[in-house]
Amino acid sequence: MYFKKLIHPEYFQGAKKKKDYFEGWYYKLVSQYEDYTIALIPGISLAIKDPHAFIQVFISHSDEGEVRLKSFYFRFEQSEFEFGKDEFYIRIGRNYFSKKKIDIQLKNETLDLFGIIELSELTPIKKSVYMPNIMGPFGYLGFMECYHGVVSMTHQLEGKLRLDHQIVSFNHAKGYIEKDWGKSFPSQYVWIQSNHFIHNPKTSFMFSYATIPFMGLSFKGLIANLLLNGKEYRFATYNFSKITYEDIKQGYVFYRVKKGRLTLELIAISKTEISLAAPKKGEMIDQIKEGLSGSIRIRLYHKKELIYEDEGLHAGIEIMMHQR
Repeated sequence: MYFKKLIHPEYFQGAKKKKDYFEGWYYKLVSQYEDYTIALIPGISLAIKDPHAFIQVFISHSDEGEVRLKSFYFRFEQSEFEFGKDEFYIRIGRNYFSKKKIDIQLKNETLDLFGIIELSELTPIKKSVYMPNIMGPFGYLGFMECYHGVVSMTHQLEGKLRLDHQIVSFNHAKGYIEKDWGKSFPSQYVWIQSNHFIHNPKTSFMFSYATIPFMGLSFKGLIANLLLNGKEYRFATYNFSKITYEDIKQGYVFYRVKKGRLTLELIAISKTEISLAAPKKGEMIDQIKEGLSGSIRIRLYHKKELIYEDEGLHAGIEIMMHQR
C-alpha cells in the first residue's frame, strides 16, 4: 500500500495519523463559458483541539469585466469522512469526490450548491523510480512539513451545478486536480496554475516555489511542470533547475528558471484575491490569500531560441512571501 499511495498521491495518506495533520484535495472547475471558476477543496483536519472534516468552496465570477470572489467553509464531523482503499474516492457527508465524478450537495444560509460533474481524460504527470510523484525523491521522505501531489494536469468535465438560483454549465469544460497533506503549509511560497491557454488549449502549467523546512534548516524548493502538446517540461530542485531571477510585488511575480539548455520565463498577475482557511500544525486556523481569476504569461526558450509563448487565463495564484 505504501508504494501505491506514493505513486498515486490522490489516495488518503493519513490513515495512521491521529494529531497535527491535515489533508486536502483541490478540484478546480472552469465553466463551459468561462464565466465561473470554482475550486472545491474537501479535506480533513486531525488536530487535538478541533478535529473535523471540511469542504471549502471558492467561487470566481466574471461579469462584464468585473470579477467577484466568494469563499465558504463547510464543517463536518470527523466521522462523516470516508475514503476508498482499493479505489480512490472521498466522501464527506453527502458529498463525493473521485477521479471520475464529483457529487456536491452543500447548503447553508449563504450558499446553495448542488450537482454532479463527470470527469474524463485525466492527465497524470510522468513518474519514475526517481520521481514517484511531483516531489521527486523528496516524496520518499517521511518527515517533511508538507507534501504536494498533482493528480491531473488537465481533464474534461461534463455536467451542471446549481449555484443558488442559477444553473452553471460545465459541459465541454476543463478541470485540474492536486492535493496537499502534512502538518502546515510553507511559511512563504508562490503557487500558480492554469490550463486555459489562449493559443494552445492543450497546454497546462503549474508552479510552486516555497521555503521548505528540512532537518532543522530550510531551503527554497521549486516544482514547475509545463505540459505542452503531450510533452512534459519539468523544472524542479531535484533535477537541478535553478531560479536565476525573481521579482515579487503585490499581485505580481516574475521568474526566470533554467535547466540545462532550457529557460522558462513566467509572469503572473492577480488583481483580486480572497482569504482561504489553511492548516497550521493540522488545525485549519491559518489564512492564505488566493486569486482564481489571474493571468500568466510563459515563454520557453531552447538556448536563446523562443520555442513557445502563451497566456494562461483563469489562473489560480497564491503569493505568500511574508512570514505568517
